[in-house]
Amino acid sequence: MGIRIIGTGLYHPEDVITNEELVESLNAYVEQYNQLNADKIAAGELEERRGSSADFIEKASGVKRRYVSEKTGILDINRLRPNLRERGDDEISLQAEWGVIAAKQAMQNAGVTAEDIDVVILSCSNLQRAYPAVAIEIQTALGIQGYAYDMNVACSAATFGIKQAHDAIKAGARRVLLVNVEITSGHNDFRSRDCHFIFGDVATASILEDTETKAGFEILDMNLFTQFSNNIRNNFGFLNLSENADIDDKRFHQDGRKVFKEVCPLVAKMITAQLEKNQIAPTEVKRFWLHQANASMNELILKLVVGKEAAQPGLVPIILDEFANTSSAGVIIALHRTAHEVENGEYGVLCSFGAGYSVGAILVQKRDAA
Repeated sequence: MGIRIIGTGLYHPEDVITNEELVESLNAYVEQYNQLNADKIAAGELEERRGSSADFIEKASGVKRRYVSEKTGILDINRLRPNLRERGDDEISLQAEWGVIAAKQAMQNAGVTAEDIDVVILSCSNLQRAYPAVAIEIQTALGIQGYAYDMNVACSAATFGIKQAHDAIKAGARRVLLVNVEITSGHNDFRSRDCHFIFGDVATASILEDTETKAGFEILDMNLFTQFSNNIRNNFGFLNLSENADIDDKRFHQDGRKVFKEVCPLVAKMITAQLEKNQIAPTEVKRFWLHQANASMNELILKLVVGKEAAQPGLVPIILDEFANTSSAGVIIALHRTAHEVENGEYGVLCSFGAGYSVGAILVQKRDAA
């Protein structure tokens, strides 16, 4: 038998923000900010903030729109963050609620019930709280026995989560539910021209099982890598209050140019080495499900792996035009949306990369039920 991804699920909120809406909000905020701080800007005490355009966003990233947990608060230039209701301890958390919806869809697609699952892993960049683990909340809401835990490897959390699920099955678990819930709008800085457009909110789920009787994507090889970098960072944490820190600046920030320059060749090198190890030519891979951060990054990585002539756009499914960067969930959305394009016996690569740096590459082969 072989450990396979036998079902996936996807949930996104109803609220959508287009580039045009986001730019209108940012530009209004920038105009207000620069007027209120004109004297300090003139004295060099503050930097003048810059506006943007929908064309710039699409050209720079490939993003056209994004789903968000709540849009009115984000577009309000006096707030610029979602306007969410704090839930009581006796209510299900927002992150768990979304995870349950995606999980139920994945379970239905995999043909399994709560009684069939032994482990629940919530793996994502953005955890709603420190403890108790949101994964245990999801586990309880679904009526699953066994154990559950949260983990965070930033945008690589899905591929690293697949590795943990695989290892749990090797250790005796029957099936594992992997959930990736990314409510990214809560940590994004919607005041910043460079990052206000990047993220979207979503939930995905995957079921893994050691089986020959169910169709799915059999895991052939896993390659994980981390290397510390400050180029993608979020400093929000429970020590901030004790440090008397400015909570307002503890949001996502990155040096996008350095990330592009350093991460693309690293990812391409890892995928190439993995394929060589398994004696598979890059041109034999039907789909590369890459992290959905930036369309230009994925285009470059594909060219480095398969060569410029063979780098056809369809080889790397792009969903970030609709969803934006959904952190760990992006590779699962791409798989969920395009799994039907891969035939029995054909290969695929799931590869995510992000803060850390962290990179995870999962080589899979489509297998029909025996």
